[in-house]
Amino acid sequence: MSSRLREKFNSEITPHMMDKFSYKSVMQAPKIDKIVLNMGVGDAVINAKNLDEAVSELALISGQKPLVTKAKKSIAGFRLREGMSIGAKVTLRGDRMYDFLDKLVNVSLPRVRDFHGVSTRAFDGRGNYTLGVREQLIFPEINYDNVNRVRGLDIVIVTTANTDEESHELLAQFGMPFAR
Repeated sequence: MSSRLREKFNSEITPHMMDKFSYKSVMQAPKIDKIVLNMGVGDAVINAKNLDEAVSELALISGQKPLVTKAKKSIAGFRLREGMSIGAKVTLRGDRMYDFLDKLVNVSLPRVRDFHGVSTRAFDGRGNYTLGVREQLIFPEINYDNVNRVRGLDIVIVTTANTDEESHELLAQFGMPFAR
């Protein structure tokens, strides 16, 4: 069973991108490579239980087991030692990636309070898009009563596009609600 967005990509988005940017081959058309969800848990230094909660919430959101990230170097001001667990991340590919993007665009982002669209300036110059979410409560899988602390997460959408313009057009075709 293929996801709805993958079929839309193959039938509508790829031909549109080929027309707009006049590619000669279908393989030149940019596509979404992966989506990385990252949740930094700075207070895990003091209380390790907070990291476990963040990992379980990230697993609910993504439908996949997160990888616990560790500190690369020690920072005395933050009471941080090298190798301490300070966050969690998940890399989504394939159908899970398309399902997550579908849920993000159609369900989660519209639930943000005072939402006027996502920033058009969050591209990195190589066609990747980074989106910061202030609270994990916008995702339908998270039960408000079970949350003891509101945490944000970063969503990085990695595309094969060469320029920000191509990447912007690709994400707009997928339905990403960019601010006017």
